[in-house]
Amino acid sequence: MSEANQYQTPQSRVDSQHAAEFSKPKIFGVSGRVGRVRYIAYSIGVTFLWIFLIGILAAIAVPLLGSDNPVIMMVLGGLYYIGIIVYQFMVSIQRVHDFNSSGWLSLIILIPLVPIILWFIPGTDGENNYGNPPTPNHAGVFIAAFLVPVVLIGVMAAIAIPAYQGYINAAKEAQQLEQQQP
Repeated sequence: MSEANQYQTPQSRVDSQHAAEFSKPKIFGVSGRVGRVRYIAYSIGVTFLWIFLIGILAAIAVPLLGSDNPVIMMVLGGLYYIGIIVYQFMVSIQRVHDFNSSGWLSLIILIPLVPIILWFIPGTDGENNYGNPPTPNHAGVFIAAFLVPVVLIGVMAAIAIPAYQGYINAAKEAQQLEQQQP
């Protein structure tokens, strides 16, 4: 049995032609491929951007048309949900293309919590039926993708810690009342 020499020079290609074998990321498109980290960053980043834009639209529309008009909020909410669903389908199609599956598999985003599996399925190495591999991630993509869970944990802690303190105080008061009764 012959083993490869671990001290030999690397055999990977590092010429300029190899650099052109990556596909450019498409934020708004359904063709091509997008990797796991970029999928997380694009999904969350565009969602926050869309929330920001709808908020600006609401800030402009409500004073002009009146804050007591529920139709305005329904229209803005509808725009928000339609925009997010369309975009999530677009980026999910690119994500399933990365592991060489049909874009129809992106319908799983309609099932609650199931789209999280798209975060963990690795993409195919090299070219597949849907094109060249996506470009390597840069620092901004990693920051966008991993900063969001930190923010979400912070928000949950900001909600949970005061609620827990309130529970502790209520339990102490109940215990004191119980001890005062004969």
